[in-house]
Amino acid sequence: MLQRPVVAARTSVFSESVIREMTRLAFEHDAINLAQGYPDFPAPDFVKRAAVEAIEADVNQYAITWGDPRLRTAIADKVGRHYGLDVDPEREVTVTCGATEAMMATMLAFVEPGDEVIVFEPFYENYVPDAAMSGATLKFVTLRG
Repeated sequence: MLQRPVVAARTSVFSESVIREMTRLAFEHDAINLAQGYPDFPAPDFVKRAAVEAIEADVNQYAITWGDPRLRTAIADKVGRHYGLDVDPEREVTVTCGATEAMMATMLAFVEPGDEVIVFEPFYENYVPDAAMSGATLKFVTLRG
């Protein structure tokens, strides 16, 4: 008999994402979804062509863990142009699947259990679970405008 897996106790305080809940409600009520990135327009033709070219060129292997060198170089160049910073794409640029993964990886890499993390309210909903998973003590600061 297959047993249901037991999840780590540290995850027991987490609930469904508010973004996911809003997405479900938007679909249920045929509403416009402002909670998540669901564009209501087609992808640009140049993006579609690039995808087809990559498929036809058999670009189908896992990327380097920290991101394709061409993309990292382009990011470093853009940071240089926009912010005047000299960024080394080999040592100072990492590409992730998205902001959620980047935030979690950053917290796990730099925050030790017991470190204090300041969270400004209002905040993106993943800041709290990311900080909690890293073992941080959260300090909330409410922004007033």
